[in-house]
Amino acid sequence: MKKAKATVSLLTVSALVLGLVGFNTTAYAETGTSDLNIMLETPVESLDPQQATDGTSFEVIADYTDGLMQMDADGQAVPALAESYDLSEDGLVYTFHLRDANWSNGDPVTAADFVYAWQRAVDPDIASEYAYMLSDIGQVVNAAEIIAGEKDKSELGVTAVDDKTLEVKLNVPVSYFLSLMYFPTFYPVNQAFLESVGDTFGTSPETVLSNGAFVMDTYEPAATAFHLTKNEDYWDADRVQLPGLNYQVIQDSQQALMSYQTGALDTTLVNGEQVDQVKDDPEFQTIGAGYLWYVSPNMDAVPELANLNIRLAMTNAINREAITADVLKDGSLPTYTAVPMQFAAGPDGSDYSADQTRYADVCADDAEKAAEYWAAGLEELGISELTLDMVVDADDAPQKVAQVLKEQWETTLPGLTVNLTIEPKKQRVQDMQDGNFQLGLTRWGPDYADPMTYLGMWITGNSNNYGLWSNADYDAIIAECTTGDLCTDAEGRWARLYDAEKIVMDEAVIFPLYTQANAEMLSSKVTGIEFHPVALNRVYKNAAKTE
Repeated sequence: MKKAKATVSLLTVSALVLGLVGFNTTAYAETGTSDLNIMLETPVESLDPQQATDGTSFEVIADYTDGLMQMDADGQAVPALAESYDLSEDGLVYTFHLRDANWSNGDPVTAADFVYAWQRAVDPDIASEYAYMLSDIGQVVNAAEIIAGEKDKSELGVTAVDDKTLEVKLNVPVSYFLSLMYFPTFYPVNQAFLESVGDTFGTSPETVLSNGAFVMDTYEPAATAFHLTKNEDYWDADRVQLPGLNYQVIQDSQQALMSYQTGALDTTLVNGEQVDQVKDDPEFQTIGAGYLWYVSPNMDAVPELANLNIRLAMTNAINREAITADVLKDGSLPTYTAVPMQFAAGPDGSDYSADQTRYADVCADDAEKAAEYWAAGLEELGISELTLDMVVDADDAPQKVAQVLKEQWETTLPGLTVNLTIEPKKQRVQDMQDGNFQLGLTRWGPDYADPMTYLGMWITGNSNNYGLWSNADYDAIIAECTTGDLCTDAEGRWARLYDAEKIVMDEAVIFPLYTQANAEMLSSKVTGIEFHPVALNRVYKNAAKTE
């Protein structure tokens, strides 16, 4: 097959946004900078790149691990461990040429590390929730068949040609493929090291390896504080100015703000009434986070939620403007679409979800319409009242939003009672994945800059399709756009993605709430943090902090 040299020219892709702070500040005289103190709202759930599923974990893994590509300040994919690449003329074969780089135990990073990691990602025995990133999204040859148990993982379309050459074969051209390469599921893993530590992998500094900008030196599962130090052997070490990163998990927003005001933290999230207190401070800023917050109804397990009128009643009974303006006050935007705003641009450069009235007939802040749907649903079910439970993260902002949702629903929909079950995020996610919920307040951050990062969730059988909704017409449209004729027809694909989204909205598969923005305090001593709305929340490789 004839191959043509390709240049890096990609879509933006980047991060799930979190809040950040830390503990002791360590001076670093040689660079005039010191450790960055970062707050997290939730603990790290996993440091296994093929098992992690949450933004907190992705950010920390990316602190100490590089993939083939990395993000620049604008979110474009640029070389990281892949010094260069070739792309075949038909767009089906990528050949990555690796630079000289080492793991923190001295082993060289090789193409075999990527082959091993990607095979882990699709291995049914590993059961990675992000396995579909290689099959449905990345379209790597044989990924879908391996995930389904029809082929062995050794048949995955990725080959170590030699230590420094990695070949990847795709089923169809994927325009955003390079931007997937800085997503942690695609990060390499040193096989010998993982096998030496076994089930303890990713549970302590001794059981993780770094090939990235920092090295982890304190950590334990569910840690409320941990630390990373600059990796002096990093291939791009001259670029890294921070001597280290101090992370601290603080779930109480008032405590976090107080820590920031005393100088113990360099950055923290603020919300609600706190925003009114600090909005005139020059260190206050609002940053788009990319997340769509929504309510997922369990249509499979709750007969009443299988009723379309009940679902339409609940989504129309929500006053999203009140939630964003009166509760969050952080710049988050009311959202009435299944794909949120401000992260994916179409063939003409316009925001995919700029038109928030597109589905106004089925999703609006409309109490009168909600009451009509509610009455019809109750009549169809032969009931006059309904009690539902909703699982909610133990974090500050979700609890506030959930309380408002409860009040709005119970006020607008006579006979409805909603009970809130507050859980640690890890437990809430597990309950939703297991189908052990009725309503779930959840969020999804874009993994790459294309509407499929959301629309892919509602394919029949997808692990993030919490309500186990299934629609053959929907699945067929998504197949057209991913493996069919439309995968190379940008405008036609875009139009059909709207058709798919309309099915999700007409069926009230989710109740969209808002597109998250983060209201943050960031010390004037800190510069160079790169913020992204897709895949990786924040990148610290160019950050510095002065005393």
